[in-house]
Amino acid sequence: MTVESTAARKPRRSSGTKRAAGAASAAKAPAAKAAATAQNAEPQLVQLLTPEGERVSAADNPDAAEFLSFVEDITTEDLRGLYRDMVLTRRFDGEATALQRQGELGLWASLLGQEAAQIGSGRALRDDDYVFPTYREHGVAWCRGVDPTNLLGMFRGVNHGGWDPNTNNFHLYTIVIGSQTLHATGYAMGVAKDGADSAVIAYFGDGASSQGDVAEAFTFSAVYNSPVVFFCQNNQWAISEPTERQMRVPLYQRAQGFGFPGVRVDGNDVLACLAVTRWALARARAGEGPTLVEAFTYRMGAHTTSDDPTKYRRDEETQAWEAKDPILRLKTYLLASGGADEAFFEALEVESEALGKRVREVVRAMPDPDTMAIFENVYADGHALVDEERAQFAAYLASFESAEEGN
Repeated sequence: MTVESTAARKPRRSSGTKRAAGAASAAKAPAAKAAATAQNAEPQLVQLLTPEGERVSAADNPDAAEFLSFVEDITTEDLRGLYRDMVLTRRFDGEATALQRQGELGLWASLLGQEAAQIGSGRALRDDDYVFPTYREHGVAWCRGVDPTNLLGMFRGVNHGGWDPNTNNFHLYTIVIGSQTLHATGYAMGVAKDGADSAVIAYFGDGASSQGDVAEAFTFSAVYNSPVVFFCQNNQWAISEPTERQMRVPLYQRAQGFGFPGVRVDGNDVLACLAVTRWALARARAGEGPTLVEAFTYRMGAHTTSDDPTKYRRDEETQAWEAKDPILRLKTYLLASGGADEAFFEALEVESEALGKRVREVVRAMPDPDTMAIFENVYADGHALVDEERAQFAAYLASFESAEEGN
């Protein structure tokens, strides 16, 4: 339940970045303790809520004290809000999986089991922070105010992402594995040059951590002291490849070679994910540079709906992680502490069903896109090659109409 970090040196400060003295002081304390951790020590989790639904206090573990301070403002109402976020995200995710099985979506990447990692980190963000997701950050999208039905448009094939990234500071989903970490690093470098105190967060998985793009992003962010948080959801499986076949050391320790802190957090503990992400964001805003957060979690479902996890992993493994369910964990605590009663859970169930119904109705009513829209907005101005391709495609489509008229 202690922080494991690999801060190899004090990052070089960027003269163009505004800093808040209070945030800097708060952010440095865990980093200083983390830097003293032995490199070969047994990996440990930052955990503030146990799988049995019990809160971890400073008395239980003094090493958790610094992170506890980042959630000391969380009220019972906030906890109910985090629980609601996770439940509705899981409901929406389950509905999307069902719609794909019914032929309404071409594909879906489920986040089942990763709700705490996404909601905890997503609720740590400020409105002016910027998010670069993969294709599985449905919970983070929920936190950023992106309507769930907008996510489904891309997987139904009727749009390329149905939201304006700048409206929610939430970039479009990235299908290319790992490339968004470079986008996030470049954006964060721009934030620093602008002198803003906002931060950037990039999401990726354990498989993506082996991509060259991620290593390049780590290098540039460290050298330029970019205000970026690299949030890796280690769900144990890169499609069918387990983590032990991807890396020789715990994932968070990879940060050491690049010169910035790495922290492993219990990815099924929404409070710990909230606290650690707040800490990492505070470091970024205070000019302390990048942080790698490894959310140690588990992908309960398939990689995508085209995958069959029974071919490569054991039922015993899945069952062991079911006992660490992030939603059940918080529910147990809320009930035991008197933070919520059965009426709360019953009302949330009604809201959950209403969300599922709305998602089904909206998806099935989505109109087919304009066939020629693919040629729009490719360039800011007209382009001869695009015009030629548009004409060729229009003629191709017209040939089908001619054939039907001939019959």
